[in-house]
Amino acid sequence: MIEMRVMGIALDTRSGSPIVVLNDLENRKALPIWIGSAEASSIIRKIENIPSSRPMTHDLFLNLIEATGFEIARVEINDVDDQTYFSTIYLEKEDGSKIELDARPSDAIAIAIRAEVSIFVTSNVLLNGAVSVDSQKDEEEAMEFKNFIKDIKPSDFEKLINKNFESDQ
Repeated sequence: MIEMRVMGIALDTRSGSPIVVLNDLENRKALPIWIGSAEASSIIRKIENIPSSRPMTHDLFLNLIEATGFEIARVEINDVDDQTYFSTIYLEKEDGSKIELDARPSDAIAIAIRAEVSIFVTSNVLLNGAVSVDSQKDEEEAMEFKNFIKDIKPSDFEKLINKNFESDQ
């Protein structure tokens, strides 16, 4: 699992649909997820600390969860199928009780930022949907790896195997 944070909301220039953008903590990968307008508005309101006179839907959900004695532990975006993302909200009580709730990622993210809990994304989801945001660092790592491979010889593996064998005895 890779921890991510909400970087903001963007608009798809072709369709006008909102996109929530998650970044990993090192700002190397971004995961754009297309969401609905209501969820985008909810996320923006929280990010920009825009108060409302009455609880909005995600605030109400969080209030309800807390009234039952549970807390939001974390949110995971754990699957993608044909550009549809799936997520789980994990709830916990002090007595050790746990509940997992299936949720749309947009709702899970809106709730996570209100509860100030971590958002995690599986490697599978990142492989299928993330884009690089640090191409210079990616190029540097690719060159380092190419140089490493270029200079490696079969005898280097033999030395490594012998070294591990000797340390096991």
